[in-house]
Amino acid sequence: MNEKYIAYLRVSTKEQGRSGLGLEAQKRDINLFISNYASEDDLLETYTDIVSGSNSSRQALTEAITRAKQLNATLIVSKLDRLSRKVSFVATLMEDKTLKLKVASMPNADKFQLHIYAALAEQERDFISMRTKAALAEKRASGATLGGLRDKTNRRNREKQRIANENAMRISSLILPMKESGMSLRSIAERLNSNGLYTPQGKSFSAQTVSNAIKRINQIGTEPS
Repeated sequence: MNEKYIAYLRVSTKEQGRSGLGLEAQKRDINLFISNYASEDDLLETYTDIVSGSNSSRQALTEAITRAKQLNATLIVSKLDRLSRKVSFVATLMEDKTLKLKVASMPNADKFQLHIYAALAEQERDFISMRTKAALAEKRASGATLGGLRDKTNRRNREKQRIANENAMRISSLILPMKESGMSLRSIAERLNSNGLYTPQGKSFSAQTVSNAIKRINQIGTEPS
């Protein structure tokens, strides 16, 4: 008997919920997992919260967890931060032996690995925050004027780079296993397209865009921490 799944989606604001921003990407990730590791009939129900991830009291999440336990199904999310950005909250879920959990973007990760990932992600966010504050303090101390045209241009460029990196890493767990299995770039593009995935520009994948994504993923992996 195939494993059954209960999907959980979350966006942070009412605006995102109304526009579908973020929800469609989460649905695509989960559907891609289902198409590769299960079947369409195995996705039983979907629950959605429109609330900040820092809020641990979420009605839809509670209902999704309860339903998953009732049906002996696995709770599936697109990314770990859809559950929470707090490692303490994620740890509590991991310790629940009656709850089965799967993250679509990390299909082979077990609960222990997910716990480690959550801890590292929280640590990285804290470090980035401290580093940003320290850099701004140094600029102020040196008399630099913050918010000038050059700073704004640099921030825009960094933001574009960050978004491009996030988009590449979002599909890395999908692209890399297919590449390692010997699939051609064209075949990978066709598989992504057939599962309703699009490039950040809203276009279909091609062999070239897949190649560009792999290059960016490899570049991120070799950058010094």
